[in-house]
Amino acid sequence: MLEDLTTAASSPTVWPSAYPQGYAVVDVETTGLARDDRIVSAAVYRLDARGEVEDHWYTVVNPERDPGPVWIHGLTSEALEGAPLFRDVAEEFATRLEGRVLVAHNAVFDWQMIAREYARARSEAPVKQRLCTIALSKELGLPLPNHKLESLAAHFGVVQRRAHHALDDARVLAEAFRPSLRAAAAGGVRLPLHECRPLTEWTDRPRTGQQAAPGGHRPTGWRPSRRRPACPYPNPGRYAPGGRLKQGMRVAFSGDTSVERELLEDRATEAGLHVATSLSRLTSLLVTNDPDSGTSKAVKARQYGTPVVDEAAFGQLLGDVEPAADG
Repeated sequence: MLEDLTTAASSPTVWPSAYPQGYAVVDVETTGLARDDRIVSAAVYRLDARGEVEDHWYTVVNPERDPGPVWIHGLTSEALEGAPLFRDVAEEFATRLEGRVLVAHNAVFDWQMIAREYARARSEAPVKQRLCTIALSKELGLPLPNHKLESLAAHFGVVQRRAHHALDDARVLAEAFRPSLRAAAAGGVRLPLHECRPLTEWTDRPRTGQQAAPGGHRPTGWRPSRRRPACPYPNPGRYAPGGRLKQGMRVAFSGDTSVERELLEDRATEAGLHVATSLSRLTSLLVTNDPDSGTSKAVKARQYGTPVVDEAAFGQLLGDVEPAADG
């Protein structure tokens, strides 16, 4: 399939009329992955219908709390002290998104963080649809070793200068999205578009008292101890494909993820799931972007018949976790 798409992409493209008329390629850096986490920087590259860059925009944002994983995004409390609050940039951000499809790498995460910030600002982001470049790369059958942005960039020869800097990540994604979009159009591939619904479930629990050391390094980290507390809910059993996650389910992770593994595990714990370090017959679900790999967890999942979903699908499921049954 890839050879056919590559050949087609080098030929004159008949652009599908059903394709969107414009895109907003977005990247946000955040204090973490939970519902009370905040955006610390955001970038948008606006593209036309054929993926050509129209302009770009970037801002840092004061999260009104501890900045979280400074070692990832590099933004210390001192650097963010004089930055605007999200409500101060919400209108400008909205003008960059309006009338366009939001494009991001693991788009459900970026959308949820943006939607919650707008909810806090008593507003809604003007976005109706989103497109995940992980899902698009799968539709195109790209031979990627994993689903990290750096792998997608390397496939298209895009050089990344500052990983986890919102503006550079958005630039890299925009440059990788353009040939992906053209290949999809040339091959008549249906774009994996999903509806964006406003979110209202958010909290504002400030995390303070954990200041970064000089240079942004934290000797003990910003998050709780890596020894996680025991899950307070009983295991309700296996995840039923197509259904909802339930609090207490045992979830294991395997292989590379597009966001930091520890942050993804933190969000699962926040939702009331049991993060398992190994896979057994009691495991409810395995999250992996490469289910056919030879990792011990993937092999055991196939052996035990454990349900498997990828990172993007897991992000969707985390937005609607069923509460544990009383008693």
